[in-house]
Amino acid sequence: MRLLLDLGNTRLKWALHDGDDLRCRGAVAWDDSVADALPKSWSALPRPAAVFGASVVDAAREQLVARSVATAYRRDVAWLRTPAAACGVRNAYAEPQRLGVDRFLAMVAARADGGAPCVLAGVGTALTLDALDADGRHLGGLIAPGPRLMQQSLLGATVQVRPTHEGAIVEAADNTTDAVASGCWLAAAALIERFATRMAPALGGAPALRLGGGDADALLPLLSLPAQLAHDSVLHGLAVWAAAQ
Repeated sequence: MRLLLDLGNTRLKWALHDGDDLRCRGAVAWDDSVADALPKSWSALPRPAAVFGASVVDAAREQLVARSVATAYRRDVAWLRTPAAACGVRNAYAEPQRLGVDRFLAMVAARADGGAPCVLAGVGTALTLDALDADGRHLGGLIAPGPRLMQQSLLGATVQVRPTHEGAIVEAADNTTDAVASGCWLAAAALIERFATRMAPALGGAPALRLGGGDADALLPLLSLPAQLAHDSVLHGLAVWAAAQ
């Protein structure tokens, strides 16, 4: 039994992998009480034989999690740092470690699922896009603010744009609140569609489109292209990588 850890920008997610599937999944948001929350959350879990982690956060939070693992299970965390190639996926970056490990593992999960060629969209704090061909070759990608971060950035840089409630997503808004929400969410959808369309020739035709991240469910119905949800792709990819060690 392996404990898998996904340290994302918004929260820490975990799951136990028994060799076949992920189970005993959980998550905790990053805040001042996370150090107290982890021992309580993990107290009912069986002691894992090994612990593997993927992180896009700072060293301080990695160390906090590592200490919690050591306290709960007397285990060290084996951190995956983005490689040039692993599990049938070849990283396009000249400096492989600069590709977010979450993006790399999402591609590993897609290839292991038989989902390549595909375009992967991670919809969270950031909006990430990656193209993966049928042979596991990463063709590169894009990074933009996620739709919620777009809204926060707009509000922080303007004086009179002050929505009073959560806006509705419409094609043409008749008020500022809906205009902000619609503009940001539809901008994210448009970027995904443009990237998928532009990468299609290099991927041999219309590629499968996989959406992951905390806001994937909300963005899915805004797309005009067929797409499928790929929840917990980082944990699934980490399970594939851990099994190969």
